[in-house]
Amino acid sequence: MKKVRKAVLPVAGLGTRVLPASKSIPKEMLPVVDRPVVQYVVDEAREAGIEHFVFVTGRAKGAIEDYFDRAFELELTLQGKNKAEVLDMLKAALPVPGSMSFVRQQAPLGLGHAIWCARDIIGDEPFAVLLPDVLVKGAPGCLAQMISAYENTGGNIIAVDNIPPEEVNKYGIIDPAARDGRLSRMRGMVEKPAIGEAPSTLKITGRYILQPEIMTLLADQASGAGGEIQLTDAMARLMKDQDFFAYEYEGEDYDCGNKLGYLRAIANFALTDPEMKDGARAVFEQALAK
Repeated sequence: MKKVRKAVLPVAGLGTRVLPASKSIPKEMLPVVDRPVVQYVVDEAREAGIEHFVFVTGRAKGAIEDYFDRAFELELTLQGKNKAEVLDMLKAALPVPGSMSFVRQQAPLGLGHAIWCARDIIGDEPFAVLLPDVLVKGAPGCLAQMISAYENTGGNIIAVDNIPPEEVNKYGIIDPAARDGRLSRMRGMVEKPAIGEAPSTLKITGRYILQPEIMTLLADQASGAGGEIQLTDAMARLMKDQDFFAYEYEGEDYDCGNKLGYLRAIANFALTDPEMKDGARAVFEQALAK
């Protein structure tokens, strides 16, 4: 069983749910406390042992590539002002040279198409997919938990979490065949089922470990919902030949692709930050008292 070394981050989306903020700033670069959303996602993947990152970008996304590069003028300025601590923090966040690739999805043809755009870099290896507008707060991180499970099961793994039955019509829901602790063998997926008709209350979260054969299926995958090439459609086809598991991770997810989810992320990350949690709590309490 090959090690999961590579991760695909599809960052070409327009971020329409957080307009106008995303008009000139990629939604993945919106800050949560003191760093952009995408930094948290990369840190989660690094913790899980990911060695190479493939960003699938689009127009007006150059800020992401610049963020993960050196900023010589800034570094010289910080050095001149003896801001050694801040300078060390910036350098520590830099990727290893050659560990990041950037490919273009030249048209918004869906998540499945975005993943397919990374096919030549992924090659014949299993790989992770992390949706970069979804933050998952856990210790260890969500992907690290999934890879630990993958080392025992192989196959394909999808991160899920349990939600109230009245919310199943908002998400993709898995159909479990058998459950063993946090791991469930899957027999299918249902997109936004009607309340009372869902096969479970386990929603798909935005973290995947997939086998490379998914790329062959994505190459000829017909358009699905919204006229786009859907990753879930290709996974449903692959499920006929390969094992799929759902892993109920320990942690909490925040959808930063919508305004309330983004606000939740800022509040929760601020309240757990060792340096600012007390001040943040005072700010929130003062605001709630008005």
